[in-house]
Amino acid sequence: MQAQLNSKAENPKKKPIIFSGIQPSGMLQLGNYIGALRNFKLLQDDYDCLYCIVDLHAITVRQEPAKLRKLCYELVALYLAVGLDPERSLIYCQSHVSGHTELAWILGCYTYMGELQRMTQFKDKTAKHAENINAGLLTYPVLMAADILLFKSNLVPIGADQKQHLELTRDIAIRFNNIYGNVLTVPEPFIPKVGARIMSLLEPTRKMSKSDPEDTYISMLDSPDAVRRKLKRAVTDSEASIRFDAESKPGVSNLMSIYCSLTGSTLRQIEDDFAGKGYGHLKSAVAEAVIETLAPIQSEYARFMSDKGALDQIINNGAARARSLADRTMATVRKKVGLAPM
Repeated sequence: MQAQLNSKAENPKKKPIIFSGIQPSGMLQLGNYIGALRNFKLLQDDYDCLYCIVDLHAITVRQEPAKLRKLCYELVALYLAVGLDPERSLIYCQSHVSGHTELAWILGCYTYMGELQRMTQFKDKTAKHAENINAGLLTYPVLMAADILLFKSNLVPIGADQKQHLELTRDIAIRFNNIYGNVLTVPEPFIPKVGARIMSLLEPTRKMSKSDPEDTYISMLDSPDAVRRKLKRAVTDSEASIRFDAESKPGVSNLMSIYCSLTGSTLRQIEDDFAGKGYGHLKSAVAEAVIETLAPIQSEYARFMSDKGALDQIINNGAARARSLADRTMATVRKKVGLAPM
């Protein structure tokens, strides 16, 4: 990838750069897979992709150290299990590349307090963690901006909850460039071709999330029995007809979306196939589709997790390559802001 990320002058066919960061705050769930993970390996063909395990972001909330380290390895193994090639996609831990925090400090000096205090996620997190309202919760978006801008990222996959943060990243980059010239690449949101938005099994008007109670989502590592149990308890309605209507039948529509995304069936085909059948039939069919999808991923995941040495090598190689790329940006930024040469 290092060769691929050279300047346009050196490589006129340079691919756009995609940066994606995910917190090691728990095992990813089915919604993450349908919405993003299953497309990751396809992106390698058309983009230079950086997948960062943002462990520094995770510590804005108190973490159990051993568990946090384990989650980092688990995320790397899961990335590999869904088909990422570490030679084509750069996979590394945020804390292994000091440029993230160095650039965050510099950009923090070009970010206004009012901008940070207006962040919706800051308000939400302080409400949830009233006993630990630390400065990191406030400056979190600046570190996120540094994550993205450090690698001259052209595109950033975002959900609705991150849109505000990307807008701030763009504002910071434009503000910095207005002072020092065209130093930072102003990123655009990346809207990939994804599956349906998968909702909570027990609260189908809310998006499925790994931070919610365990029975509301299907983990990528759930056993077949756990998948069947959770889907059996999934909320439906009293109408007993299987048709897609996200507004009046959110639970049934969510199950249909999952089945549609994993099997390739259309919503109309699902309605026809399950006409006259009860919700139990639909839930069973969805469960088997989920189990069949997750089985090969779980097998590959177990294989990668059994070789910690190989995971260490992938993480270390990724960090070395990321540091090399980050150093180029930081050398320019340091010079522009007037820091003494190293």
